[in-house]
Amino acid sequence: MSNESAELLTPNLILAQTGFFQGLTARQLERIALLSEVQHCSEGQQVYRVGEPASLVYVLVRGMVRLAVGYGERNASAGNMLRRGEVFGWAALTPSCNLRIATATCLTPCSFLAIDGNGLLGLMEQDHTLGYRLMTQLNRIISGTLTAFAGG
Repeated sequence: MSNESAELLTPNLILAQTGFFQGLTARQLERIALLSEVQHCSEGQQVYRVGEPASLVYVLVRGMVRLAVGYGERNASAGNMLRRGEVFGWAALTPSCNLRIATATCLTPCSFLAIDGNGLLGLMEQDHTLGYRLMTQLNRIISGTLTAFAGG
């Protein structure tokens, strides 16, 4: 992801520079950008908590986010710190179980691209090539999260 100021980055540019969306066409990125907006959080602010409904998927544009996966009464650090260009909040893309399984907290002031999960699922259903590419990427993220959680 570019070192440009988060305020200068458009949703299209952020998506084009994010590994999760690599391989998509300019038109596909444009359609996703229409579902997106840049948001900002201050240091210490929680983006979301375990158990909350998941409606947005995020791309971290600036700052660092701590992701703590929870299970019952137990919280474990999974993926520890997320950095620029990483996608989080993927539960919004799992419609049968779209509750947050982690708490995401900003360790520094952060900017991120927030993408409407239901809208993105709709695009994935309409465009199966887009859907396949994103589900492949989602599988990588979920596998990595589970591996980190199992490793403690």
